[in-house]
Amino acid sequence: MSAMGGHMDKITVLDLFSGSGALGLETLSRGASSAVFVEQDRGALRIVRANIELLDASDKCMVVEDDVFHYLDGNRKVFDVALADPPYGTAASVKLVSFFLQRPFARELWLEHRWGEELDTDDVARTRRYGDTAVTTFTT
Repeated sequence: MSAMGGHMDKITVLDLFSGSGALGLETLSRGASSAVFVEQDRGALRIVRANIELLDASDKCMVVEDDVFHYLDGNRKVFDVALADPPYGTAASVKLVSFFLQRPFARELWLEHRWGEELDTDDVARTRRYGDTAVTTFTT
């Protein structure tokens, strides 16, 4: 998150594969106006809901229990920032990039993935490496 800079005043955030919700909740602490968390794992959903409640952020959050790609297929809103941390070792990162390049769902997509993973970005993105992890940013 430090790569995103300081304040994120009044932006709308989409947190995909949200897990505990840490990424989306961090944006709220930096001034984001709202965050939508999309997760299908019920255990992770319990955690993200508990974290939202713990931080008294329910008025700024919406939690969606759904497969990320099913959600995106039905979504027509364009968010300011989308954050994604798909499970490593799956095709989810590549599929998400392809979806984003065909039908952007945010002005910026910040994708956390394994360093060295081929994303087929055609040089339209910027990647920063953090050990075995990378964060690739796509902008519309």
